[in-house]
Amino acid sequence: MQRRTLTVTVVAAAMAAVAPLAFGQAYPSKPVKLIVPFAPGGTTDIVARVISEKINAPLGQTMIVENKAGGGGIVGANEISKAAPDGYTLGVATVSTTASNPAINPKTPYNPLTDFTSIINIAATPNVIAVHPSFPAKDYKGFLAELKKSPGKYSFSSSGTGGIGHLQMELYKSLANVFVTHIPYRGAGPALNDTVAGQVPIIFDNLPSALPFIKDGRLIPIVVAAPQRLAALPNVPTFKEVGLEPVNRMAYYGIHGPKGLPKEVVDKVAAAVKKTLEDPAVRKRIEDTGSLIVANTPEQFAAQTKAEFEVYKKVVEQQKLKLD
Repeated sequence: MQRRTLTVTVVAAAMAAVAPLAFGQAYPSKPVKLIVPFAPGGTTDIVARVISEKINAPLGQTMIVENKAGGGGIVGANEISKAAPDGYTLGVATVSTTASNPAINPKTPYNPLTDFTSIINIAATPNVIAVHPSFPAKDYKGFLAELKKSPGKYSFSSSGTGGIGHLQMELYKSLANVFVTHIPYRGAGPALNDTVAGQVPIIFDNLPSALPFIKDGRLIPIVVAAPQRLAALPNVPTFKEVGLEPVNRMAYYGIHGPKGLPKEVVDKVAAAVKKTLEDPAVRKRIEDTGSLIVANTPEQFAAQTKAEFEVYKKVVEQQKLKLD
C-alpha cells in the first residue's frame, strides 16, 4: 500500500512538472480575441489592428479584433477582466482604462492593479491639443489668450469621461487657470469626427488618430504632450516648453488579459508581439502615426501601469474631479 501511494505521488508530481510545458505547446489552438475597449477609428484601434494583421505567424493563430466601446473604455476593460484566464480573450490596455478612468470613477467594476495580467506595452504616443480651423487662434499663445478672454465660451471633446484626454485637459485647465466645457464621447473616433466637422472646437487627442487631419489642414495643432518636439510637428511646442510639464504625459497601448493568466500564455503572447514588431512594415506603420515602439517586459508594463494610475489618482484628488 505504501509503495502504491509513493508511485501515485511520483506520477502526479511528474505530470505537474510537464503540464505547463504541454499547455504552453498547445496554446493557442484556436483564434484569440483581442478586445479594443473603444470605438473603431481611434489610436487604440489603429495599433491593435496593425499588430493583429501580422501576428498570426508568430502566435500560431489569428487574432480577431473586437471593439467594445462605452464608459470611457470601462465596458470593454471590464469584459477583459471577467474573461476566462485561458488566453483566448485578451485586450488592449490604455492609460484611460487602467489609470485615468479608474482614478476618477469610484464605481469602476474592476481594480486596474489586481484584476489584470500585464503582458506587453506595444507603443507610447504623444497627445495633442488641436482646434478646428474656425477657432480664432492658431498657436499656443493665441489659444491661451482666447480661453482666458472668454471663460466658458469653448468646449473640448474627448474619448469619454475619465479618459486620458479628459483628465489631461482638466489638469491643463487647472494649471493654466482656464475654463473649457467637457464634451465626452463614446471613443476617440466619434470625438475626432465631430471636432473635424466643427461641432466641437477643441480636442485633446492621441496624436496618431489626429495627425492625418492635422496634415490635411482640417485640425490645427496647438501644443503636444511629448518628451521633445516631434519631427511631424516641428513648430508645435511641448507642454514643458509652455511651462506646464506635469501635463507632458504620453499614452500607452499594451496587451493584457484577466488575472491569473498562465505564465506560458503571457510569454507566448509577449514573444509573438515582439516578433511582430520586428517586421519593418509593422514598425513603420506604428511609427508613422507618431508613436514610439516600447515592447517592454510583463513586469515593466505592470510597474508602468501602477505608476500611471497613482499619478492620475493624485490629479483627481488634488483637483477634486468627479464624474459628470
